[in-house]
Amino acid sequence: MRKTQPKIRTSLALKLGLCLAASTVTIFGLFGFSMIALHQRESESLVLASADRIGDIIQRSTRYQMLHNDREALYQVIRDIGSEPGLVRIRIFNEEGRISFSTDPNEVGKVVDKSAEACYGCHAKEAPLTRLNRPDRTRIFEENGQRVLAQIRPIENEPACSNGACHAHPPSQQILGVIDSQLSLQPVDLQIARHQQVLMYSTAGAVALMTLISLIFVWVVLHRPVQELITGTHRVAGGDLGHRLRVHSQDELGDLAESFNQMTEELARALEELSARADTLEEHVEEKKRELEHAQTVLLGSEKYASLGKLAATVAHEVNNPLFGILTYARLGRKQLAETGVSGPAAAQLDEQLQVIERESRRCGEIMRNLLTFARQAPSRRDRSNLNELVQRAVTLVRHQLELQGIALETDYAADLPPVACDPGQIQQATLVLLVNAYEAMPQGGSLRVATAFDAATGEAIIRVKDTGSGIPAEVLGSIFEPFFTTKEEQQRTGLGLAVAKSIIEQHGGRVLVDTRPGEGTEFRFVLPLHAAELQPAGGAA
Repeated sequence: MRKTQPKIRTSLALKLGLCLAASTVTIFGLFGFSMIALHQRESESLVLASADRIGDIIQRSTRYQMLHNDREALYQVIRDIGSEPGLVRIRIFNEEGRISFSTDPNEVGKVVDKSAEACYGCHAKEAPLTRLNRPDRTRIFEENGQRVLAQIRPIENEPACSNGACHAHPPSQQILGVIDSQLSLQPVDLQIARHQQVLMYSTAGAVALMTLISLIFVWVVLHRPVQELITGTHRVAGGDLGHRLRVHSQDELGDLAESFNQMTEELARALEELSARADTLEEHVEEKKRELEHAQTVLLGSEKYASLGKLAATVAHEVNNPLFGILTYARLGRKQLAETGVSGPAAAQLDEQLQVIERESRRCGEIMRNLLTFARQAPSRRDRSNLNELVQRAVTLVRHQLELQGIALETDYAADLPPVACDPGQIQQATLVLLVNAYEAMPQGGSLRVATAFDAATGEAIIRVKDTGSGIPAEVLGSIFEPFFTTKEEQQRTGLGLAVAKSIIEQHGGRVLVDTRPGEGTEFRFVLPLHAAELQPAGGAA
């Protein structure tokens, strides 16, 4: 795996400072270079003007000697002028390029090399010498390690000269010769060098000063606020939402600092809200967990009840016909025994046996009816019924048994209870199951409270049956609604009572609730909607 090289981090202030420094150096460098070039051109122009004046002075000073062909006087004047400081040489050469006079005696009589650096500037021009402008008659070349500015000035064949008795030049010859004045540029170069050095030092000082000012400006105006912003960001990222930035200016950085402070304030407020919600989140999670566990338990029970319901429906259908035949033949046998008039111990014993067959057949038939009810095979008839009357009927059926066992009965029927859409017989049967279980839980006497109520908020009717028995043990509480589960040891108990009651209530779209405390008693509640549609019960057959 290829390792990633760490990136070199450069601060924004450093980048901006370097940019300002580079810009300052560039601007001042260009300015200094242009000033040096301008100064050099101005100095050369002054030298050029001086050379032109010297040529003019020579021509005017020697005009008389030339007209009278006084060569000694002419040469002396040129030698006097050529002795001035800064003049390298002054020479005169004819149209053929031969030097007729020079302040340097070694050059006299020599022919000028027109292709040399000192001459090709003029001879490269196509225009005649008389038509060349002053800059075109000037050239700069190096000699003996120094620069030399030379200017040629043509000696024209004036009428006064061509008509003179001493001259033999025809009037058609325009140029008689050339005065070549050469001035040293060394003083100019030294002055330019001094100015260049001064300008360089001045530029370097200005650059250093401007760079320092720029860096101080960047540090105060940009670097410090940005660093405070970065530090604040790191502190907020570390959890310090109470950190605030100081607003130093009323510009973009100031707006950024204010926005940062506003953001941290909103983050702190959001964190408080999240913390408040987190306190209750665990409770919601636990509540949902309990609901899911309950739903899972109900689902598993529903699957088990569905299987049992299918089995119960099948068994009830298959067993009902043989039971009916047994019951019918038991009754027929007793009838025929009575009609024969046979008496005696054998007849009595036979009649008793037939009674046992008839009684047990009826009990088996009752079990089959309960199985069919649990499996939802028995049809239900829904009417709008008075729930108080149905509960009262069930109480009437057990009132005598309550009195025999010394159980005090307390009833409390809600006067504002609306009619409930239900099967009256099934609701009465389910209520009777609760009453029977209640007095069986109090064999030594106790107190039984039966009540009805109406919850207007949910639109549900409630039937309450509360006893003061021994309560339901925790280990069997989860199994009391299972079919065939019973804690009674009597053989006549089938364990279908609560399972059937729960099946009936669920068929009506209701639910069964249980509150029990060992040693204090148990309360069952049937919760029924006022307008319930026919629903498939959890234990019904498919």
